Amino acid sequence: MSVTSGTKTESGLGETIRVVIHALLIALVIRTFLFQPFNIPSGSMKATLLVGDYLFVSKYSYGYSHYSIPLSPPLFSGRIFGSEPSRGDIVVFRLPKDDSTDYIKRVIGLPGDRIQMKEGLLYINEKPVKRERLSDFIGEDPCGSDATARVKRWRETLPNGVSYESLDCVDNGFYDNTTLYTVPPGHFFMMGDNRDNSTDSRVLSAVGYVPFENIVGRAQMIFFSIAEGEHAWMFWRWPTAVRWNRIFSIVR
Repeated sequence: MSVTSGTKTESGLGETIRVVIHALLIALVIRTFLFQPFNIPSGSMKATLLVGDYLFVSKYSYGYSHYSIPLSPPLFSGRIFGSEPSRGDIVVFRLPKDDSTDYIKRVIGLPGDRIQMKEGLLYINEKPVKRERLSDFIGEDPCGSDATARVKRWRETLPNGVSYESLDCVDNGFYDNTTLYTVPPGHFFMMGDNRDNSTDSRVLSAVGYVPFENIVGRAQMIFFSIAEGEHAWMFWRWPTAVRWNRIFSIVR
């Protein structure tokens, strides 16, 4: 009986190992080719994305570069099955200055576009982007402090019809008036919706123009969201800390 028991134990252990290996392989395939989870650590995309949002990024939307693969081994250059992002997409990309760092911003400029900020108004190819004043944003301060704040909010509509909200912490902020940026071929110009509190393509020394190869994927859906300053692992605080109205919302 002891021999039979040992055989069953070994068989059960082997089956468990196979199940775990299969599960890891399936997770690896999903993460590489379909969806990858990301969380939002900063307020640069407020009010569209909030600190504490957890979202799925589709890896297949723009094809695959070596940044699509876990650990990003430089196995090839360029993109496979590449499809360029559209103006207004919210994308995750690897920072050109440090390709171990992920950023998330909105695509504003396409290759060849001329982008400029004048008195806080966005211009694309010398034409001002339509902007409509909305009621003030009131909530977790998008400008950097820990207090609740009231901030100017606008609705911008890009030339292709994509519409979204942007925040304006201060009038005549540092990047409210810029030089003219001309987007190089094969690159994109990214901006945060929280215009005065976003390090993005306007800061050439930090981000600059983003190569197509550096784009990881498109933000698709928020699958979890917890209030700024809270921790997702503290499940006993979920009843009051989780932003239930944001769960399973589509990112636009």
